[in-house]
Amino acid sequence: MKKRFGEYAHRGDYHINPEKDWPYLPVYLEKMKLAREFLNSCSKDQVIYDMGCGEGVLVNEYRKAGYQITGMDLNYSSDVIIQRNFLQSEIPDNSLDIIVCTDVIEHLIFSDQEKAIAEFARMLKPGGRALISVPNLAHLASRISFFFTGKLVRTSSIDRHPGDRPAGEYVKMLRKHFRITRRKGVFPTFPVISIFTVIMPSNVIWMHKLYNHLLGYPNWCFLNVFYLEKPSA
Repeated sequence: MKKRFGEYAHRGDYHINPEKDWPYLPVYLEKMKLAREFLNSCSKDQVIYDMGCGEGVLVNEYRKAGYQITGMDLNYSSDVIIQRNFLQSEIPDNSLDIIVCTDVIEHLIFSDQEKAIAEFARMLKPGGRALISVPNLAHLASRISFFFTGKLVRTSSIDRHPGDRPAGEYVKMLRKHFRITRRKGVFPTFPVISIFTVIMPSNVIWMHKLYNHLLGYPNWCFLNVFYLEKPSA
């Protein structure tokens, strides 16, 4: 039985059937494509956890495909999603093969962010892999805004993203616990495409695919996706 709390109590399962006028839609679709590519590279006998999984879009999809994947979320529970704070997960040391955590770390306060990353490293087996995505406060439009107005363009309101920070700070934190095998940028926020994305998100998905392919330099991008590996020794 599904149980919803927090934003899911009033917004419903909005990731399952995202609305066409959702400004984050093109970024969400690209992020999910990358997450699926990552999970497709995993084997079905590996133990996988999706941390902060929300409604469990990936959990449900890959469970049906025969993967050993479980979700954990503070504000959602179901037959395949554990309602729990992953900072107190009670998952044993060195017990997971794979962790996915997309667009979650920024919802934590600064002091809890490195705790979360350290927890993921604790849970993973040596050689285990993780995919983590985070928004980048220092995306291109934010830098341009700061240069001319002295104000950054936040990736969401401060109450939703209290841990909003530049991607370079995430790089520094992650390197304390993981080897970064790849870093992918999603949505370089050039002003024109940013305006179109807000006004007509479903109509510029094709443009996002082109921009992400040609100009997805992570430091310019709204979203950074990190591919991580826990050192074997």
